[in-house]
Amino acid sequence: MEADVSGRDVTIVERRPPWSQTAGDDWTTIPVARLRYLTSRGVWRLYWRDRDERWHEYADLPFAATVDELLAELDSDPTALFWG
Repeated sequence: MEADVSGRDVTIVERRPPWSQTAGDDWTTIPVARLRYLTSRGVWRLYWRDRDERWHEYADLPFAATVDELLAELDSDPTALFWG
C-alpha cells in the first residue's frame, strides 16, 4: 500500500510486484481510494473508483474531520467497494 499525494488529494494505491517473468519488471499500481480535503468546509471526503476508472463520492461517510476516520472506513470496507 502506498499513498500518492497531489494537491488536496491523497490516492491510496495497492502496489504489486510482477506476477511472472514474462510480465517484465514493472510493478502493478491499482488505485483503491481517494481522500480529498475540502478547504471550503475544513473536512475530508472519501471516494471510490468504479470499473471504468471514475471516482465517486462514498455516500456512507459524507464527511470526516480527520483522515483517520476515512482510513478506518476504508479498512473495514462494509460495502466492499474498496477491497471487493
